[in-house]
Amino acid sequence: MPSESSNKPAGRPGGNSQRAETIFRSLATAAGATIVAAIALIALFLLIRAVPSIAANKANFFGSAEFNVGNADDMHFGIRDLFMVTVLSSLLALLIAVPLGVGIALFLTQYAPKVLARPFTMLVDLLAAVPSIVFGLWGFLVLAEKLAPFEQFLNDNLGWFFLFSQGNVSISGGGTIFTAGVVLAVMILPIITSVSREVFQLTPRAHVEAAQALGATKWEVVRMTVLPYGRSGVIAGSMLGLGRALGETIAVLLVLRTAAKPGSWSLFDGGYTFASKIAAAASEFSQALPTGAYIAAGFVLFALTFVVNALARIAAGGKVNG
Repeated sequence: MPSESSNKPAGRPGGNSQRAETIFRSLATAAGATIVAAIALIALFLLIRAVPSIAANKANFFGSAEFNVGNADDMHFGIRDLFMVTVLSSLLALLIAVPLGVGIALFLTQYAPKVLARPFTMLVDLLAAVPSIVFGLWGFLVLAEKLAPFEQFLNDNLGWFFLFSQGNVSISGGGTIFTAGVVLAVMILPIITSVSREVFQLTPRAHVEAAQALGATKWEVVRMTVLPYGRSGVIAGSMLGLGRALGETIAVLLVLRTAAKPGSWSLFDGGYTFASKIAAAASEFSQALPTGAYIAAGFVLFALTFVVNALARIAAGGKVNG
């Protein structure tokens, strides 16, 4: 006779499994809610501290290039130049780093033999561990001097275009947005390369073999299968790199030279980014209203980062492959 236990239905989840599922779902939801709440609280804190200072501001916050908050009763500050320097240096870094990062990732995943790819991958990843102050010292002491002749060449031959026109600092010193952008490009290169490499490696083998069966060359395989599949991943890696470039502080503070005149949207301007301006004045945060002026600038950077990431999600189609 069949045993009594054999008559029990098999595969039905028990009460313990259901409780475990409920607990796991609750923990996952709480973790997600914690991140959202933390971001919302940060934004609320910045906004609360910034509003009184903006109300006391006697200049156009968005249009003024002046940033004078020494006297709490007579503050004139604006983010025009901070926004300009931040955007130009970050976009230049992205323009340099993305093609290089994608090219390195394609080489490591599609062309390089394993005996070469492994040590080369480790070398690129180690570059991400270099402290930002080292990049800043390298940019200030070495790179600025080397780039100055090239910057002067661009200014002499392409000065009719506003990006290469004469800026508000001397090109000979090298402490320009152009130099800062190159330094930032080196700093974000490992991030873009690493993410792109991981996504390219996940390209379905069936897609690659199908292209090869049609007689595609190596480049055609890359163009028709690897790059389309990894597009969203490359965008995601680029946005991670852009996030670091937007918020980089010490390296930019060391490289960029301060300017006495407002900028003109030239790559040969000097000045401060949002992050470097806040860091340079951090030791003077003793009064509420002047401190709130820098917090207001930080809030704009906070909002700018959100806008950039939202645009990246739209460009990636709302998902990241892999």
